[in-house]
Amino acid sequence: MNDVPFSEPITLKLQSVGERKVASSWEAIECMQQWPDRARGRSWRATYRACGDALDGWRTAREARTAFVKAARTAGLLVTGRKST
Repeated sequence: MNDVPFSEPITLKLQSVGERKVASSWEAIECMQQWPDRARGRSWRATYRACGDALDGWRTAREARTAFVKAARTAGLLVTGRKST
């Protein structure tokens, strides 16, 4: 299992740690463990799987990043005004 870097980091605002930049599938999985319970729905689970699949070579970094951005936006954690898509 190798880490899969994203083309551009994604910035989130988490209540527990403040702003956090996520630059790879591994960092995304670590970060998602800090998401509030209210944000751990279907989108969270699909993204967690997508990032894990990227680490295993089943998905691309782009697919994992796209899923992560969508889940973060759905959860209201994505910092806007920065390039995240």
